[in-house]
Formats: sequence, C-alpha cells, structure tokens
Amino acid sequence: MKLNAAQLSRQLQDQLAPVYVVSGDDPLLTAEVADQIRAACRQAGSEERQVYHVERSFDWAQLHDASHSLSLFAQKRLIELRIPGGKPGDEGGKAILAWLDMPPEDTTLLISLPKLDGASQRTKWAKALTDHPQSRFIQIWPIEAQQLPGWMRDRLASAGLHASPEALDLLSARVEGNLLAAAQEIEKLKLYCQNGQLDLQTVQQVVADSARFDVFNLVDAMLKAQPEQALRILQGLRSEGVEAPIVLWSLAREVRALANMAQDIRRNIPLDRIFASQRPPVWDKRKPLLTQALQRHPVQAWEQWLRDAQIIDEQIKGQHPGSAWDGLGAMVVGVAGLRLALMAAPAS
Repeated sequence: MKLNAAQLSRQLQDQLAPVYVVSGDDPLLTAEVADQIRAACRQAGSEERQVYHVERSFDWAQLHDASHSLSLFAQKRLIELRIPGGKPGDEGGKAILAWLDMPPEDTTLLISLPKLDGASQRTKWAKALTDHPQSRFIQIWPIEAQQLPGWMRDRLASAGLHASPEALDLLSARVEGNLLAAAQEIEKLKLYCQNGQLDLQTVQQVVADSARFDVFNLVDAMLKAQPEQALRILQGLRSEGVEAPIVLWSLAREVRALANMAQDIRRNIPLDRIFASQRPPVWDKRKPLLTQALQRHPVQAWEQWLRDAQIIDEQIKGQHPGSAWDGLGAMVVGVAGLRLALMAAPAS
C-alpha cells in the first residue's frame, strides 16, 4: 500500500504495519521519514534494533534467520534492511516476498531503497512492496526548484522563524539542491534570531563565515564588474581547498540564467517580466546587479561563456587540456567586463 508523508503520520498513530519501505534519493527527506518510523516503533515498545546493509556479498539467510529467531532483549523489535543499490537480486527478491507472506509477530521491517528505476519497479518483489497489504510504501519525491521557497518557509516556521521575502529568496538560492545543508543552516539561523524574525542582513551575515558561501561573493563581485576583487576571492577559494566543481557549478548556474534572460531580452520581453519569471523570482535588491550585467554583454557573450563552462568541466575531468582554475579566472574577469587582452602580462 502506498502512503504519502501525511498519511504515514496518521497510520503510525493507529497501528504499526509489519513492513515499511522508504524509497527516495534525497538524504534529508528519506532520513526524516525513517526516523519517524523508528520513533513510532520505540513508542510501541521496540527496544531491540538490528540493521543489515545489503551489498554484493550479503547473505540473505540472515534475513530468514532474523524472521525465525526470538528477540533476545524485548518482546518487540525493529529490523532495518538497507539496499543502497536498489537491486536485491533474485535471492533477495525471494527473501522479501517470503517475509511479506509470513511476517514474524512483534517485528517491524524497515526497508530503505533509492528511487527505483523502471526495470526495478516492474519486478515481482517491488510490486509486492507497493501493493501487499502487509507493506506500507512511502515514495520520497525531490523538492523541485519552484517548490523550494515554500519548503524553506514551512521549515523555517517549524523552527519558529519568519523570513522576509528577500531573506527567503537568498537562503533558497544558496542551498538549492541540498536540503541537508538547508536544514543545517536553519538550525544555525535559530541562534541569531531571538525574536523569530529573519531578515536579509542576518542571512548574509550568518552564511558569510562559510567558504561554501564565499562562492556567492565571487558571483556578486563578477556581476558588479569588479574583476580584481573577483580574482582575489577565486584565489582565496582555491587556497582554502574549495573544489573547482563547486565554483564552476555556481558560476555556470548564474551564467546560464543570464544567458536565458539575454535571449528573452532579444525577444523584446520586458525586463520586469523576465525577473518575475525566474525561479525563485529575482528579489529587488539584486535586480540592478543583473540589469547592469545584461547591459554589459550581448547574448552571444553569455552563450560563449556557457560553452567555456563545458570546456572547464572537461578540464576538471581530465578530458580537455589546460587548467580549470585558469578557465574559471578567465570567465570571471570576462563577465566582470575586463578584456582578456588586458590580463596578459609579460613573463618575468
């Protein structure tokens, strides 16, 4: 039986099912759902917990033995079966089906899976986990970019914080694609918001200490046409051990957005409409920065920098000659408005 998160909360309050399956790729969301099930098991009296990690050499007889053995320490117990590869194989599929057909009394089985691919979903064991009356299958869907501000708002509210629109947009942008980082930042922000009000300045101050967020300072210096400052930040990131893929991700993300905006400008779409259509929408204090950058370069330049980003990515992977850091530096000063010819200096 399939359940969503809200249905799971209600079901756990009624009665524990013999088998729970949590399937998804986001580490924070899947961990929190699994924690919810563990808490319900503890509340129901499950004091014993056994965890099995399924790898290639895993002996599935262990699961059979667990289902037929008596609990050593308590009347109720929780058994966790973690299958990070998402494919238990023929032997594992048979073991899962056998458990579903005869689940042991006073035992809850929690199976953790990544998001199942199409082939896995068609297997007999996967269909049984989703449809069997003894099983509760919880599919964890990723938070899409357009859903992130709403998710962040709810998460902040649960922590007793109310964020201004600007603070919410900035925080959402800086943790996009990493909900675990978002949860960690919210816990840190709680320490700085005694009255529960979170503003833009607080977000900027709190995240400034992290080298991970210095990448965003690099983007701002680049867009503000400050090539020397941008290069200093880039060199600082490199010296602090920040990996080139992290820097490239941030720069390419910004350049890609600006390339799309430049194409919209060429189609005579008003700039206000372009800013409003972004996800998340561009907040007011950032509009002048992006406007200046868009006025500084034509659409062809943004498209060229996207091609440059692809080359840098290949350099990082060793598939293209040259230094990725040199390529990042050239992109930064180029977007900042400094001609590459001005960068050249005679060898000393």
